[in-house]
Parts: sequence; C-alpha cells; structure tokens
Amino acid sequence: MVVLYILIAIFTFGFLIFIHELGHFLFAKKFGVAITEFSIGMGPKIFSKKGKDGVDYSLRAFPIGGFVAMVGEEEESDNPNAFNKKPAWQRFIIVIAGAVMNLIVGIIIITILMTTHSEFGSTTVSRFAEGAKTEQAGLQIGDEIIKINSSRVHTSSELGYEIMRNGYKPVSITVKRGSEKIVFYDVQFPQVTSQGIVFGAPDFSVLPENKTFSTVVKNAFFTCKSTVKMIWESLFDLISGRYGVEQVSGPIGVTGAITDAAKTGPYSLFYMIAVIAMNLGVFNLLPIPALDGGSLLLLLVEMITKKKLPPRVEGAIKGAGFAVLMLIALLVSAKDIIYLFK
Repeated sequence: MVVLYILIAIFTFGFLIFIHELGHFLFAKKFGVAITEFSIGMGPKIFSKKGKDGVDYSLRAFPIGGFVAMVGEEEESDNPNAFNKKPAWQRFIIVIAGAVMNLIVGIIIITILMTTHSEFGSTTVSRFAEGAKTEQAGLQIGDEIIKINSSRVHTSSELGYEIMRNGYKPVSITVKRGSEKIVFYDVQFPQVTSQGIVFGAPDFSVLPENKTFSTVVKNAFFTCKSTVKMIWESLFDLISGRYGVEQVSGPIGVTGAITDAAKTGPYSLFYMIAVIAMNLGVFNLLPIPALDGGSLLLLLVEMITKKKLPPRVEGAIKGAGFAVLMLIALLVSAKDIIYLFK
C-alpha cells in the first residue's frame, strides 16, 4: 500500500504540474508565440516526441517541475513570434495562466466534493458542550453567528476555520438573534495544541442545512474562498513567526500528507489535492523572482513605465531568485527527510 500511496503522490504532482504548464502553453499558442518544448518534469528526458506543430513534447525523470520553452523568453530574439516581441498584456496573460489553471482545478475538485454531501452545516448554534465558554459569554441556542472578529462567516466550514485560526485568543462574535445583531466581546474558546501551535476549538454544535442546489453552490464557493484565505494567512503566519520552519513542507513532506489523506479516504485525498492545487496557484503568484509572480511584477512595471528591462538584467534577477528557491527547497527537503526518520 505504501508504494500505491507514493504513486498517487507522484501522479498528483505530475497532474498539477501538467495543468500549470498547460495554462502557459495554451495561451502562448493562442497568441502565436513560438514554442520549442513542452516538458513535464525536470532532469534527463525519458520520453520525447516532436509534434506536427514543431514543439518537442517531453517527459523528464524528476516529477518536481516542468516548463514551456518559448523563443525569446530568456533571451532576445528577432523572431517575430518570439515571446519578447509580444505586447506586455499578452505576456502577462501567458505568465498568469499557469497559476489560474491550478486555482480552477482546485475549485472544480471542491465543487465536485460538495455534491457528495448529504447535508451541510449552518452557522446557527444548536447546542453547547458542557461548561461551554461561549454559552457563559452570552451566546444562546438559535443564535446565527455571522462574524468572528471582522471576518464574515456563511458556512460551518468557514466558522470552524475562523475559530481554529483566531480562537486561541479572545475574539469578538457577532450574532443575529431574531431581528437584532448582537456583538459579544472577548469571548474565549477552548484551546488545542498541535505540533507546538495553539489553535481555537469550537465548544458548540450547529444546525444542519439540507442539500439543495443553492446550498451546494454556497458551500462550494465559500469553501474555495476559505481555502485560498487559509493559504494566504498561513504564509502570513509563517512570516510573522506564529508558524516555524518545521511547519513548511517540500515534495517529500507533501507526499506524506497525501499518503495520510489517502489512508483516511477518497474525500480527504481529493480535498488534499484541491488544497495543493490552490497552494501552487497562490504560491506561484507571490512577487518573488523565478516565480510567475516575479515575472508578473516586472511586466506590470513595464506596462506602467513603457520600458522593458534589458534581458541580461531580467535574467540575472530570475537566476538569483531561482538559486535562493533551490536552496530553500534543499533545506526543506532535508528537514522532511530528518522528520521521516524520527
């Protein structure tokens, strides 16, 4: 079974990389950019075939990346169909398309998962745990929770996430009680600790919602929104120091997470794949050299100033960023390997 789980992880990485690069590829073709190679994986080629369009379609040994090699992307070219000859807005769309494709895949998977539910959770309190701190703070059965601090909540999954992330310290809770809106300040939740990090935990249950077309759409939309928010806020928490570097995982750590999800069941596995897809999309949009977000930032500067950076300067910036990313990847992978043998 371990081999099967590893194969599932490899397939997941390969599929998400393919989707990402396919986004770049489709829009490059749409705008008539000359392409020399469309590769999935890095390292030596294990399969290669030249298509009728002149593109070399290849599969490489290590499923940790991929690329679309476009003429004039990394160097100056006089080819009228070169990437560097295209208008900045077209290059912007080509670059952003990979991350958008990953986000779309995550949205599709989560939407499909929502259709498998027999019912959903609301944000209306149905009962309290014995000695619940929220009941002591003034909440009542039948209260519809609409905000945790300043964050609006629409579904039980959003409510659960906001309590988990913010409920380790006192929060304000806004509820709808009949026609009134009431705010409770400095409400305490029970705390739980996982891997050295303190989280909030709910001490009440909520009413269920019947499965209808509208509740499926609502829960799909807000689950996607909450997932992207979780990714952004996790990055912020890492930078601010709430999470340590031990919570950062590379391909090895993610393979372990996929394995754990697969053991739990198909729902957990596919939700994990959706989270990884969205994570790839969000991470690639960060304005860091060597990531798509770094290229997008340079393109935005070009579109505003109407001046293009010299290819050597742009190449040096991307090269430095790539070196830093590879160093971080090596350190994270080393941490993941050490963790495996603990």
